[in-house]
Amino acid sequence: MNTPEAILIAGPTASGKSRLAIEIATLRNGVVINADSMQVYAELRAVTARPSAEDEARVPHRLYGYVPARTRYSVGQWLVDVAALLDEARGHAMLPILVGGTGLYFKALTEGLATIPPVPAEVRKALGIETGGADTASLHARLGAVDPETAAVVRPSDRARILRALEVFEATGQSLAAWQRAAPAPPLVPPDGAERIVLAPDRALLHERIGARAERLVGDGALPEVQALAVLGLDPALPAMKAIGVRELISHRNGDVSLDEAIAAIKTETRRYAKRQMTWFRGQMADWRWVDDPTALDVEGSGS
Repeated sequence: MNTPEAILIAGPTASGKSRLAIEIATLRNGVVINADSMQVYAELRAVTARPSAEDEARVPHRLYGYVPARTRYSVGQWLVDVAALLDEARGHAMLPILVGGTGLYFKALTEGLATIPPVPAEVRKALGIETGGADTASLHARLGAVDPETAAVVRPSDRARILRALEVFEATGQSLAAWQRAAPAPPLVPPDGAERIVLAPDRALLHERIGARAERLVGDGALPEVQALAVLGLDPALPAMKAIGVRELISHRNGDVSLDEAIAAIKTETRRYAKRQMTWFRGQMADWRWVDDPTALDVEGSGS
């Protein structure tokens, strides 16, 4: 690696991203910045495999566990938070190392994000009341009538994204797709100013790591963590409630499945998620540097 403005490390869950980021930060006066949409939530340390307290003590970590689970956090808010941290890192001559598995975050960071006006609370509330009793398939059909482009790429079962697109249309009279086609804000980290890495370990090895991580969940404190989350009585449609492991362990807590069955389901869902992540990376980040063995990287920066 040469000396970039920032180092970006993407990869599927359990690929070793955090370990690599900490190693680089230790050697190069870096600050590790979260680029994972689930690791922002305060209540989900164990379930989302956030860096441990010991890891956070080794090198500075930012944007981990600082958003309440009741919040519907967005990529736009993440960009605002990251912008401030990039300025802070530069002011202290520290190397920003952004690490995570949320491809959209990296795309917005390096390509910019279309500026979509905020939806007024009263519009969101009115639409929520209007659609509260409607099934998701009918809402998807409604979206198709006003925003066919977005409806074509949103799963008919993805109620949260469907409602988001409907909210934008109700608030602005313009489709979400039209807003997204508008000229985006300039990128915070231009692609040619960053070292961009995708970790892509062998699939069998990745599945082995995913299985081992799922087996460690109980020892890492996932059960009381999910119990505390369930007590909050949050809307199941909130992003934090969709983190892999939350639904499965709540089902175990409610007596619907055994712990072994819950762990098995978590393994299956995590493997599926990793597959979706890799599909995104191949389609959107093909020009990044793909690495199957991070030990081959020169993390001290003496060369590439």
